[in-house]
Amino acid sequence: RGLRRPERAAVVTLAMAAGPPPPLDLDSLPTFPEEGFGEKFMRKTRENPLVPLGCLCTVGVLAYGLISFKKGNTRRSQLMMRARILAQGFTFAAMLGGMVATAIKSRQ
Repeated sequence: RGLRRPERAAVVTLAMAAGPPPPLDLDSLPTFPEEGFGEKFMRKTRENPLVPLGCLCTVGVLAYGLISFKKGNTRRSQLMMRARILAQGFTFAAMLGGMVATAIKSRQ
């Protein structure tokens, strides 16, 4: 598992010999314009429109399942809870796909 004690000590010694990290120059960091919640939500929705769609489907199926449960229709309630799991899976897949697409886009 990992490095043995003498090797680990050598790595720590080399890291300490390198000295402290250079000071952080705040002027060289990129600045972004202030973005409110609405603007950020719209930008993210345009970048990956399947995520909000999946969220709406999940909430809709959950609400319908809870209403069915309250009315005593347990068969439909169970069906809607299973459909909710599928909708959550779709939302997760959409998020994952959006992250992969963004990573590929940023590499180009």
